[in-house]
Formats: sequence, structure tokens, C-alpha cells
Amino acid sequence: MTADLQPVLLRVVYAANVLVAGVVGGLALFAPAAATRTVFSGTAEPSAGLRVVGSFWLVIAALSAVGCVYPRAMVVVLVVQLGYKGLWLAAVAVPAVLDGRADTLPGGMAVFFAVWVAVLPFVIPWSDLLRD
Repeated sequence: MTADLQPVLLRVVYAANVLVAGVVGGLALFAPAAATRTVFSGTAEPSAGLRVVGSFWLVIAALSAVGCVYPRAMVVVLVVQLGYKGLWLAAVAVPAVLDGRADTLPGGMAVFFAVWVAVLPFVIPWSDLLRD
């Protein structure tokens, strides 16, 4: 990837985070019953845990807003997303699909996580991140 294109792609990813994580996080934190029906496709119950997840996603959205202005400085936010989304896919989604329990998963969220896990490794500037 060219050096000129990378900040643009980072900004696109951050903007998507602001939109998606902001809306989803806001629903989970402030309207958990609505989040369980929509975001979680009826596979979760409103709970304090869901509101913690909403808080986390709102922080991702806020830090991503900063990333829209300072894309390289906030890249660790994308690494955290790659980690937790990849771990959830490997530990929860893939076993559920293999066991024929895909209907127990929030489908839209699982697809979004899979897309992000496929895209982020190519957008994250690993050489900048791993430099001393």
C-alpha cells in the first residue's frame, strides 16, 4: 500500500467505527432492550454486561473520531478491535456455526466482525506500530 493511500484508508475505517460503534454502543448503553432486538437479533438479554459492552463501543467510537484527525496515532484502537473481534469469532462464532447453532449468533454483528477482521490487517500500518 502506498504511503499516501494509507492515511486515507485509516480515516475511512475510523469514520466507519464512529458511525457503527457509536450507534451500536449508544443503543447497548442507553437502550439495551432495543439493542437486544436489533444489534443482537434477539440473541441477548438487556443486562449490565450489555451496557458495559456499549460503553466499550462508545469509547471505540470516540477514539476513532480522534483517529479521523490523527490516523497513525490512534492505530492501537484498530489493533484492539482486530484482537477482540478475532477472538470472539474464533471462540464463539466459528464453534457455533460448526455445531449447527448459527441461529444463536447475532448474524449482522458476526458478519461485520468477520469483515473487519479480514480488512484490518491490511489497513493497520504494522511497520509504524512495531517500530521502537
